Amino acid sequence: MQSIVLPDLKAMAADPELDWEPFRSGVEIHRLYPAEPGGAAAALLRYQPGASVPYHRHTGFEHVLVLSGSQTDDNGTYGAGTLVVNPPGTCHTVSSPEGCIVLAIWAKPIEIEP
Repeated sequence: MQSIVLPDLKAMAADPELDWEPFRSGVEIHRLYPAEPGGAAAALLRYQPGASVPYHRHTGFEHVLVLSGSQTDDNGTYGAGTLVVNPPGTCHTVSSPEGCIVLAIWAKPIEIEP
């Protein structure tokens, strides 16, 4: 596999031709590379207004860069340009009242909590 170079990630995320797949209700995903079993993954996530991801636990670090709109979790609301780093063991619910696009990088998979 060669290096992945994304010179204008924000423009790429806004491209209407980008291939999105269903991820969760109201949330779509564009994977930047295939997820490693039990390991790292990176993707763009596009939240429709009002969409959310259920309460989940991080088994490894998660890095989220908000590219457009804003995202809200149990700790606050984050606008475009904000980088959020969630350490292993942390839990939260994520939503986007106005809709957003984020870059999410996971060191390990998340676990949806009951």
